[in-house]
Amino acid sequence: MIAIAWVNLVRLFRARANIFFVIVFPMVLIMVLGLSFGSGFVPKLGVAGGAGARAGELVAALERTGRMEVVRVGDDAEARELVERGRLAAALIVPEGYEGAMSGRSRVALPLLSRNEPSSLQLGAAVRSVVQQVAMPARAAAYAGDGSFDQRLARAQAVQVPGVTVSYATIGARAGSGSRTDDGFVAAASTQLLLFTFLTSLTGATALIETRRYGVSRRMYATPMSGGRILLGEAAGRVAVALAQGLIIMLGSALIFGVRWGDPLGAAALLLAFSLVGGGAGMLLGAAMRTEQQALPLGLLLGLGLGAIGGAMVPLDLLPATMRQVAHLTPHAWAMDGFAELLGRNGTIAAILPQLGVLAGYAAALFALGTWRLRAALTR
Repeated sequence: MIAIAWVNLVRLFRARANIFFVIVFPMVLIMVLGLSFGSGFVPKLGVAGGAGARAGELVAALERTGRMEVVRVGDDAEARELVERGRLAAALIVPEGYEGAMSGRSRVALPLLSRNEPSSLQLGAAVRSVVQQVAMPARAAAYAGDGSFDQRLARAQAVQVPGVTVSYATIGARAGSGSRTDDGFVAAASTQLLLFTFLTSLTGATALIETRRYGVSRRMYATPMSGGRILLGEAAGRVAVALAQGLIIMLGSALIFGVRWGDPLGAAALLLAFSLVGGGAGMLLGAAMRTEQQALPLGLLLGLGLGAIGGAMVPLDLLPATMRQVAHLTPHAWAMDGFAELLGRNGTIAAILPQLGVLAGYAAALFALGTWRLRAALTR
């Protein structure tokens, strides 16, 4: 049984292309995503129009946040083009009537052009917050009594409203860690671990088909070894492939990017549970398909499709409530919840027992179907 599992693992790394896709490619994606959405990334906000004093105050307030790089652009058309090409995360259009609206009582709308990306959506929330902070004193000054508008605005800006304070705290931070584990590398590493572990398990199912096609399975059945041990060996081989992929990403991201995976026991249990799910899915696919040409494209489709639905490509928090419920039909979403508990809330293995239970259920069902189908394929 151990020999069968070991041969499956060796066959994974014997192909040079697999070395790139199993080791190099995930690390490259983690680096790219981590740098793009990490703490060192400052999204660019374009500002078009608005040449008066009130518009200048708005731009200055946006710059003071430190959460964005404000770039002046020529007009609305240029702003739209830069956003569409990805050179700006978003663009704020200050209309010509903004100055008069701020000093009067009329309504004014500031269009915000944004890309449908996580950083752009977060930037939009920050811009709306700043606009509200700048607009409220101006609205108060517009309805105030004596003096010019500038005098009333100065009084409104100087008013301190007691009794309401807002405190900020960064969750997921580890004091004194000295590493960049609290930025985009954590999210990138966890999502790519789930994506590639499942994807490699499904695409590696072609090895199981080759075992049958080349007659290796028939020769194994001709030995004194029982059919149950052969099936256990093939199942262990599928899990070993998934576990190897997961360990490469987990250890590689920790050594290269300084990612800390939280409670070691909880992280190991979650990785093992998801590897069992991936191994069961790979075994079922390899037993159900007859040729590599059938298994490979279907494995890619299922691996990428379920990964996208389950939150391995788009964060679940950005999806509507209905889609989040649909996502939890996949094992990826449950594993994402488990890693969020370990990495974001400093949870332990006790906190992820529900996720581990669901993943164990997925693994049991997939292995039961895969074993039944493989036994039928090997003995017919």
